[in-house]
Amino acid sequence: MTAHALHGDPGSTALYDIPGPRARRRHFLYGTVSTAVILALLGWIGYLLFDTDQFTAGKWSPFAYTGIQRLLLTGLGNTLKAFAYASVLSLALGAVLATGRLSAHRPVRWAATLCVEFFRAMPVLVMIFFIFVALKVQPLPALVAGLTLYNGSVLAEVFRTGINAVERGQREAAYALGMRKTQVMTFVLAPQAVRAMLPTIISQLVVALKDTSLGFLITYEEFLHAGKLIASNLDYDLPFIPVVMIISPVYIGMCMLLSWFATRMARRQRRNPKTEAAHVGPAEAGSLLPGGP
Repeated sequence: MTAHALHGDPGSTALYDIPGPRARRRHFLYGTVSTAVILALLGWIGYLLFDTDQFTAGKWSPFAYTGIQRLLLTGLGNTLKAFAYASVLSLALGAVLATGRLSAHRPVRWAATLCVEFFRAMPVLVMIFFIFVALKVQPLPALVAGLTLYNGSVLAEVFRTGINAVERGQREAAYALGMRKTQVMTFVLAPQAVRAMLPTIISQLVVALKDTSLGFLITYEEFLHAGKLIASNLDYDLPFIPVVMIISPVYIGMCMLLSWFATRMARRQRRNPKTEAAHVGPAEAGSLLPGGP
């Protein structure tokens, strides 16, 4: 570790040092080349859109109709409804499965582990189709059930890892005070683990939000299904491109909003005075003997 890291330089950490002049030039070159490639790609896409007349008034005027706007808003509302159900149920299922995996009873632990590994390994689309076709469940419950089983099993591992990441001394101190296992988990381990798990939990909810678009494959009238219905009734070439240009920013915006919320919560937790280390004053001259001057 260099002197910069030892003296707490804000540009260095315990894992790497401040880049030198050659490294900074190299990083600047990489950034410049990457930016040029991205701008070239965006320019090429823009050229293709203009070349195929995707920005003509005739292709965008249908979106000014009240009926199409209402259809899009209804689809967006159905998407948010499925996401709300799936996120709440996934968190609940994840908590239950994580508790089972942390259980001291071997049969309970094995059963929870089997459920977690099975639903994590199964493609979410296969589960949705199985529930919809084989079990003859309605589209919304089938979509929510498939998202819940998959995301709940992933969140179970997040919860279990977060609980196990809490320092062992916290658990031992709680037991030493006479607390039962449920009390230790509820009042000691879980509150500390949630602070560390929160960004990962919200990131997984972003995955659940994006996966709600799979509902259009089982005829659930969500946002993508509404876009497909609109595009199929437009009478010009390549009708899906304007629809995608309307729908994509909305999906991206919702995911970015959740990601921003996760980042904000993580920063807030880092600034929380309960999680900050206590300030230790400088040592002063004095006697170490009891009763000394």
